[in-house]
Amino acid sequence: MGQAKHMTTALIVLAAGKGTRMNSDLPKVLHPLAGAPLLVHALQAGGALDPARTVVVTGHGGDLVEKAAQAFDDRILCVRQTEQLGTAHAVAQARPALDGFTGNAVVLYGDTPFITAETLEAMIAARQTHDIVVLGFEAADPGRYGRLVMDGDALQSIVEFKDADAPTRAITLCNSGVICADADTLFSLIDAVGNDNAAGEYYLTDIVGLAGARGLSAGVVTCDESETLGINSRAELFQAEQQFQRAARATAIEDGVFIPAPDTVIFAHDTYIGADALIEPYVVFAPGVTIESGATIRAFSHLEGCHVSRDAVVGPYARLRPGAELAEGAKVGNFVEIKNAVIDTGAKVNHLTYIGDASVGAGANIGAGTVTCNYDGYFKHHTTIGAGAFIGSSTMLVAPVTVGAGAMTGSGSVITRDVPAGDLALGRAAQVNKPGVAARLMDKLKALKAAAKKG
Repeated sequence: MGQAKHMTTALIVLAAGKGTRMNSDLPKVLHPLAGAPLLVHALQAGGALDPARTVVVTGHGGDLVEKAAQAFDDRILCVRQTEQLGTAHAVAQARPALDGFTGNAVVLYGDTPFITAETLEAMIAARQTHDIVVLGFEAADPGRYGRLVMDGDALQSIVEFKDADAPTRAITLCNSGVICADADTLFSLIDAVGNDNAAGEYYLTDIVGLAGARGLSAGVVTCDESETLGINSRAELFQAEQQFQRAARATAIEDGVFIPAPDTVIFAHDTYIGADALIEPYVVFAPGVTIESGATIRAFSHLEGCHVSRDAVVGPYARLRPGAELAEGAKVGNFVEIKNAVIDTGAKVNHLTYIGDASVGAGANIGAGTVTCNYDGYFKHHTTIGAGAFIGSSTMLVAPVTVGAGAMTGSGSVITRDVPAGDLALGRAAQVNKPGVAARLMDKLKALKAAAKKG
């Protein structure tokens, strides 16, 4: 009968499908949900079990899928299903990668992103009393799902819709496809699976009936139907995105984040926001963003790969790109872009400015229109602005360059050399006034325009 709860676990993630209904050259499991491929969501869910091994079974677009899997975790083992002959056949491809493994094997799907850690842990716990555990759900509209045929608390069989008679189709307890069993038992049962069915495929679900014939026990753990949403079309991907965003917004609000217009805020799969932060309307969080408690993100800002500390203010209409680091009380205002740069405590970059590959010291003030000229066409170079420095409006800082603590640059300067602490740097041409030239030029242009109209 069942095994101990604390057995080691392996994941087998099926990711071989083409996804014809997606109408895309991109493999189905690589379509993005909340800024990450569907496959990554499945791997994150399974990761809650701290698996000893993870095997991803690829097929269509295998090279791309394998690259994405190993970018997530380079310890993942990838195997190829060259012919798509059914789910049992797909799982069988993982056998060599699990050679010598003893413990639970959990079968997940790369296009099913919402299975929770709690659900998977419940399945592992249920292995104490069952040899095989299947994840089921009560469907509002059972449609073409496979049906779970029960005898009390015991699962007798899983019947695919194509093979079900009318009474079986009336069952509303449906199969998610997720299965947990001892690895040796799983592969032994798969060896006995045939393809005598309406689709001519080797169904993983057939192992339940085969297990019963061997005197093995099968049970069911149930979850909410929303967890089992599989993505097979663009419409279902849109539905999944909406489901994710609703849940992410609700969680943030429950955690104490103030979001006056939640339906306008877009979260990524890994967005973290601390309590008492304010997120104004139409903010987009791409992957890799951490917002600390008490920070303010004003409307129409876009953040990615950045960290915003307590009491910092971003926006409105600001863009924080990867590597942007805002210390406590820092201010980044409207139409400012920050990339791979540290803005230290209390520093201000209030408007119309680009700061890239730079460090801005505590209390520094960056005037409007300032640009760190960091790229020479081949390499990126660093700009250092010291604590308390004042950068005049429309200063061009040609990196690599350092402006010392408490130094100043005059408005409109082009700074190509280091500015020592406390100095004032002026890097602009001397102004020359030409008496009466503007009036004569305007008269000439007006005459040319009038002549052009007559012609």
